[in-house]
Amino acid sequence: MKLRLPFLKNPPLVSVVRLSGAIGMSGRGSLSDQTIAPVLEKAFRRGKPDAVALELNSPGGSPVQSALIGTRIRTLSEELNIPVYAFVEDVAASGGYWLAAAADEIWADDNSIIGSIGVISAGFGAHEFLARQGFERRVYTAGESKSMLDPFSPAKKADVTRLKALLGGIHDNFITYVQARRGDKLDKNATLFTGDIWLAAQATELGLIDGIGHLKPQMIERFGDKVQFRRYGPRRPFMSRFGVQMAQDALSGIEERAAFAQFGL
Repeated sequence: MKLRLPFLKNPPLVSVVRLSGAIGMSGRGSLSDQTIAPVLEKAFRRGKPDAVALELNSPGGSPVQSALIGTRIRTLSEELNIPVYAFVEDVAASGGYWLAAAADEIWADDNSIIGSIGVISAGFGAHEFLARQGFERRVYTAGESKSMLDPFSPAKKADVTRLKALLGGIHDNFITYVQARRGDKLDKNATLFTGDIWLAAQATELGLIDGIGHLKPQMIERFGDKVQFRRYGPRRPFMSRFGVQMAQDALSGIEERAAFAQFGL
């Protein structure tokens, strides 16, 4: 146990929180507000840290969970007057960039992939396959939009129009958030919100991140070589250690790998 004496100045303390993986998927390691909230609470409140550093590596995922986590980070930061620094590893894209933008400063490796400020909805259509196999699709609803985008029925133009309107609204919210968080740092003459991605050097020029740098050197430069680091992360459920959730985790792992693969990772 470390003895803290009131008349001695304690060295600077940085709480480190790892935010890794796809956001809002069903697996044990998935990032969601429910799983990460207690971790963030501890990181901000324990030991009176001088800063919170986020180790970030996410290809994105649920826009709602991204917004909830980002809001929680900002609320704690402003309530306790603690600055937040994000350090991107492989990727901070889509919802992953939403999380990064919750920080006061964003730093990345030379090879980090940044951006993908857009919204996507993907599915499949199996109606022709079912017809060839002699299956008949029967759907009964109360409400004309209840079976919207049924993958076993032909796509309807009205359904696609509705979906695009929803995606457009979420995209507008994403853009507003990034503009509010990055402010005058953004290159006003650049086209930033098409879903494109950039390496760290380009992202720096565009104002999407603050520069190229890694966690420990940056924090030492800012707080001195006496700075201490305290790591926080979610605990694995007891029964999951014995393989109880192996099937679910295997499926979510495939889903997560697909999310990373779209960025060549």
